[in-house]
Amino acid sequence: MFKNVFGSGFLVRTAHVVLTWIITLILFLYDTELRKQEETGQLLQPVLFVLLVLLSVLLYFAVSLMDPGFILAEDSDLQFTLGVTEEQQDMIPPSTKSLRQRRCGHCLLQQPMRSKHCQTCQHCVRRYDHHCPWIENCVGERNHRWFVLYLAVQLLVLLWGLHIAWTGFSHAPSWSPWLRSNGVLLAVCPLLALLALIVLLLLGSHLYLISMNITTWEFMSRHRISYLKHCGADENPFDRGAARNLWGFFCEWGSVAWEQVYFREGSDPV
Repeated sequence: MFKNVFGSGFLVRTAHVVLTWIITLILFLYDTELRKQEETGQLLQPVLFVLLVLLSVLLYFAVSLMDPGFILAEDSDLQFTLGVTEEQQDMIPPSTKSLRQRRCGHCLLQQPMRSKHCQTCQHCVRRYDHHCPWIENCVGERNHRWFVLYLAVQLLVLLWGLHIAWTGFSHAPSWSPWLRSNGVLLAVCPLLALLALIVLLLLGSHLYLISMNITTWEFMSRHRISYLKHCGADENPFDRGAARNLWGFFCEWGSVAWEQVYFREGSDPV
């Protein structure tokens, strides 16, 4: 279920974790409200902040090492388990939507609907969303909800860290001593603000696409995807309404027969 922690992306993960704890250490070493509370014995907020940082790191490793929904060779014998069988497809009246599962040109496995081959990971991924260089892993059926949860926790950490860093600035009679005493925090604040903005945009875009039940890959490349290019510009065959889409994403576990949803023959998880 999980990849080797020392495999592909080890340097990226190491850099992320090291940077996270260096910034956390800086917030404790400088004269911020976090350090003042620690010195006065008010440990609630310092402990909560460290626990939130730790949670963000654990979620980062979870989404980066988790199997995103790779289609394995042994799944090839079950090529029609998730969706419409050949007999069922023969019963469906011919239309522009009557599309059989396609065989991947790279790994030669049968692809369920909404899956895609990732050139970086060299695997086909169920309900492929995108390959994220930040986590050096694909975001797919199995880890997408954890990726969104990670973004939410990371955003809280960054915003809280930005507030803490802001409280650490001290006054000085001139620019030169002010820069000497606040130079590190002056570098940390823009970095935290930039990262918070990036994570906010990522989280907002993912929640928006989830509410429509469409992946990043489908949104960006629908004109090249066989099961979407015949649909109208505003037509999404997987959309079941924002409430049901969000509920299905966050609260329903297990693989979904997207072929059945596509042909409106039912969408029970299997």
